[in-house]
Amino acid sequence: MNRSTIQTYLDNQMKLTLPARPTLIAIAVSTVMLGATVVAFNVRAADEKKAVAPKPALTVTVTQPQTTELVQKLSANGSIAAWQEASIGAEITGLRLATVRVNVGDAVKRGQVLATFAPETVNADLAQINASVAEAEANAAEAEANAERARSLQTTGALSAQQINQYLTAAKTAKARVDAQRAAAKVQQLRLGHTQVLAPDNGVISSRSATVGAVVTGQELFRMIRQGRLEWRAEVSSSDLSRIQSGQRAAVMPADGAAINGTVRMIAPTVDTQTRNGLVYVDIPNTGAARAGMFARGEFDIGASAGLTLPQSAVQLRDGFSYVLKVGDDAKVSQLKVTTGRRVGDRIEIVKGVDANSRVVASGGGFLADGDTVRVVEAATAAVSPVVKK
Repeated sequence: MNRSTIQTYLDNQMKLTLPARPTLIAIAVSTVMLGATVVAFNVRAADEKKAVAPKPALTVTVTQPQTTELVQKLSANGSIAAWQEASIGAEITGLRLATVRVNVGDAVKRGQVLATFAPETVNADLAQINASVAEAEANAAEAEANAERARSLQTTGALSAQQINQYLTAAKTAKARVDAQRAAAKVQQLRLGHTQVLAPDNGVISSRSATVGAVVTGQELFRMIRQGRLEWRAEVSSSDLSRIQSGQRAAVMPADGAAINGTVRMIAPTVDTQTRNGLVYVDIPNTGAARAGMFARGEFDIGASAGLTLPQSAVQLRDGFSYVLKVGDDAKVSQLKVTTGRRVGDRIEIVKGVDANSRVVASGGGFLADGDTVRVVEAATAAVSPVVKK
């Protein structure tokens, strides 16, 4: 093959190859563009995925309602009063108070001297009566001697029967006068004893009207709380009286808020026709926090029953209603209105709104809103001590 033939062959091959080159370039460019599109789509999908997955608002612990034995209580209002009051007055009139030995708030014992009267007048009267007794005794002795002589002469006829009867009657009359004077002397002795005002029982002086130098005419001198005992007189609706029994425990809270443990002593047999309330008398110890006449509220323990409870931190108060934040399977919280009941320690009864299988935010619910996404951390189940019926 000569040189010209070879050149012609090469030119023909070039003519056949040149039309395919643009096609290859187009294919390459298309491939690059397709890869860029795929990369851009993946990046966009990732960005959209990030936008769809919200960031958790808060890391929270969740808890579930637990069954707890709760004491049933009945609330009531009432007043604190003395168990019994003793009115202490003078048993003698017209005398001047010489001393007053006690004041309001003093604790006294039975027989203790509270006040004394000036005894001069009584002593003078007693001396006069004693003299009259001595005179009557002398007259009685003389009359008895005359009667004895008359008896001895009764058989001799020296005295008539009439005279003898007169002597005997005179002796009896003289003896009666002696008895009368002695009785009068005892009265004066009693009056002398009444110049001392004595405490009739152990107790605390609650009021005093005795004033040194005053001439007493029968008025009250002191008022005493017998044995220092106080009671809470609770006003309870007639429909609830049947739930209270003697011996039940009650917690009485006077003005300072400190609870005083008491015991139901009795229930009034009648109900007020105006208020339809009955009085329940509760004995309370005199600890110093309670005062007769104070208003006090209280609660009666009337039994125990089971109920679902949650920690108080899990219950939120909003707009006057109670709510909990329930955590769903998608880690989103939903706000649920609940009805609360009794409280024991740091737990509160949930009467309505959630069941025992619900998972709710244990604390920090005030920072969350309905629909927020949270990161859940399971809380350790705390042991709840049952409250047994007492």
